[in-house]
Amino acid sequence: MKRICSLIVAVLAVTMCCGASEMSQDSVMVEMRDSLTKRPGLVKRILKYFDDTNEDKPYKKFDVSVIGGPFYMSDAKFGLGLVSAGLYRMNGCDKAMQPSNVTLFGNVSTVGFYMIGIKGNNLFPEDRYRLNYTTFFYSFPSYYWGIGYDRGNNDANKSKIDRFQARVKAEFLVRLCDNLYFGPCVMWDYAKAGDVKADAVALFDGMSLVQRNYGVGASIQYDTRDFISNASRGVHLFLSQEFRPSWLGNDQSFSTTSFIVRGYKSVWKGGVLAGELQGTFNVGNPSWSMMAELGGSSSMRGYYEGRYRDKNSITAQLELRQHVWRRNGLTLWVGAGNVFHDRRTFKKILPNYGIGYRWEFKKKVNVRLDMGFGKNGQTGFVFNINEAF
Repeated sequence: MKRICSLIVAVLAVTMCCGASEMSQDSVMVEMRDSLTKRPGLVKRILKYFDDTNEDKPYKKFDVSVIGGPFYMSDAKFGLGLVSAGLYRMNGCDKAMQPSNVTLFGNVSTVGFYMIGIKGNNLFPEDRYRLNYTTFFYSFPSYYWGIGYDRGNNDANKSKIDRFQARVKAEFLVRLCDNLYFGPCVMWDYAKAGDVKADAVALFDGMSLVQRNYGVGASIQYDTRDFISNASRGVHLFLSQEFRPSWLGNDQSFSTTSFIVRGYKSVWKGGVLAGELQGTFNVGNPSWSMMAELGGSSSMRGYYEGRYRDKNSITAQLELRQHVWRRNGLTLWVGAGNVFHDRRTFKKILPNYGIGYRWEFKKKVNVRLDMGFGKNGQTGFVFNINEAF
């Protein structure tokens, strides 16, 4: 109202002051123009920013958006998270081809947890090559139960440790034919368990509390997904063989075979049914930090990550993703899995189920809030970006 009154007064001043100089009239008109084009407030600009984040921006070579805020996770407690997601196409890439993606993420919480990392999928022109990469490091006052299902299932083994971990992995894939890719991969992992109490040392089975693991390998995959980070149709078949021999500097010599089978299908308007089966199998003597684990933000959500660990693991999950309204959606999932030393020890099945909320942060890139449930009342809350699989 105050601005309107000022404009009225300015207009009257122009029309009534016939003897006013031309310079005075120009000054009044400039003031009127500035009043009409006054910059919107901070709140309006923030709302406008998020209104536009999920729109296609073909005029931008690199479309990046940032979101952050408080979060709560069952293991990290209250904290502050920041995520930056970018979509882009390399020079020469067809606009009909799905874009490359990169995500930079960071978290800090009240229990002393902090993490920073980057991950992405870089697609080259005509999708002839793919570079997939992930790297992160974190420090976390966490818990450790030891190796094997029986130890993980025993609450008395719960031991507090200060865990620091850093990991780098990259794979370069060459397209052999339509949707089939093959190529080498390299990886490096560093883990340290600090402040371990004397009665918990035995849970590490004589292994060093500081582990450095260097590996090389190769992977092959068949991929018909329409969008890597949030598929609505297609399949993804993945097989990887990694080697960590002693001559590379590993204290623990072992090899790892892993596979993933995923499928996606639209079942009705706004509804996608997604399924995943995956397994990890170690041969040799993997270090405590490189054991196959259950839990986390992608599989068996609801279980404390690393509570159940052993040489091998297998998990399965089925998820219904439903678009609800505008940029909002919901998910429901059920799953099962376990860790085991060999076939003879695979006797128990751990159940998993949960519900999640989705908000489309960028086009086909969701921010997700998941609440997972497991055996004996185990629960876990996940705040993350992109779908679980």
